Amino acid sequence: MKTLTIREVPDEVYTTLRDCAVVNHRSLQEQVVTILERETKLVRGSQASRVLRWRQRLAGRQLGNIVADIRRERQR
Repeated sequence: MKTLTIREVPDEVYTTLRDCAVVNHRSLQEQVVTILERETKLVRGSQASRVLRWRQRLAGRQLGNIVADIRRERQR
């Protein structure tokens, strides 16, 4: 893991982060990491946008019908 130092955090932001940490039973560091993780997930995109990207990548390809294949194998 990497270490991140944040300088000159406004008092109001610090106080709000500290209060949120207390409410969530976390340390200030855990609270900030949780917020950063949540934000990076938003930047990377939602589940729906990832699904859409995969659909676009696979568009036009002949993909088998796995359900039908399994049913055929079970009937054998």
